[in-house]
Amino acid sequence: MEAIVSEDIGMLKRIQANLESCILGKTDEIKLLLTAMLAGGHVLLEDVPGTGKTVLIKSLAKSIHGQFRRIQCNPDLLPTDITGVSIYHPKDEVFIFRPGPIMTHILLADEINRATTKTQSALLEAMEERHITVDGETHELPQPFMMLATQNPIDFEGTYMLPEAQLDRFMMKFSLGYPDEATETKMIISQSVVHPLDNLEPVADISQILAIQQRTKRVHLDDAVASYLVSITRQTREHASLFLGASPRATLALVQASKAYALLHERDYVIPDDIKFLAPYVLGHRLILNAEARMDGATVQSVLQSVFQQVRVPVRMEK
Repeated sequence: MEAIVSEDIGMLKRIQANLESCILGKTDEIKLLLTAMLAGGHVLLEDVPGTGKTVLIKSLAKSIHGQFRRIQCNPDLLPTDITGVSIYHPKDEVFIFRPGPIMTHILLADEINRATTKTQSALLEAMEERHITVDGETHELPQPFMMLATQNPIDFEGTYMLPEAQLDRFMMKFSLGYPDEATETKMIISQSVVHPLDNLEPVADISQILAIQQRTKRVHLDDAVASYLVSITRQTREHASLFLGASPRATLALVQASKAYALLHERDYVIPDDIKFLAPYVLGHRLILNAEARMDGATVQSVLQSVFQQVRVPVRMEK
């Protein structure tokens, strides 16, 4: 796989450089986004307004020359506003499907927690099955399809909590956070005349992204490392502080993300450090603390750290 890695790493670095020119000082978060893209997963970005979530997503779509659509979620949004509708044409006496914004490569669902649960449920089929059903007809989504949703953790007025079934379909959840002082100063200087997004050029195309997603699946996962990963997710189901642990879907998501993260770091095999780094982002939003743990001041992060301490790290593995 050496030739494959050397061929693809250049493209990934160009995409990363594009994103870093638009979002300064967020290298780790950009790598997480690229990891999710390589693994074919969806991302939930939870952060306060104005931290660059939309710019990051737009710059990714532009970098891979993919179709981009944005949905501004609100309580008035209907499921058909997302999926599309079938319209009757009297002249031809047929129903013609008019696709909604979900028929795209990169979908931004902005402030997803402001949409009603009925509208949120319209996204479940697309997120899991990569197709939608309208009036009994199934319509395949463009490939690749990646949904990136944002939600504001501060303002809860007029919001609806995402159901656990939908949270479980997001491969990752993370935040961008505020930039440090030096980065923010550099940002206002570099963007005072023109925004970097305006001059961003594609550095890859959709066919290349589809090909590298297939190559990502072939990254090697040693039996010992696989056992380590499964032990972590199973331990969350038995942990005394957790009411809900990681699902088998979460286990598979962590496998896919770990392979993608390894490829992003120019390796054709997964190591335990990949799993430990990604676990908080892949598992964190799927875990629910019980009431006693919350009263004791426990957090999901502290519980995961205790899980890591309880699971033995493999010391030898085959590449």
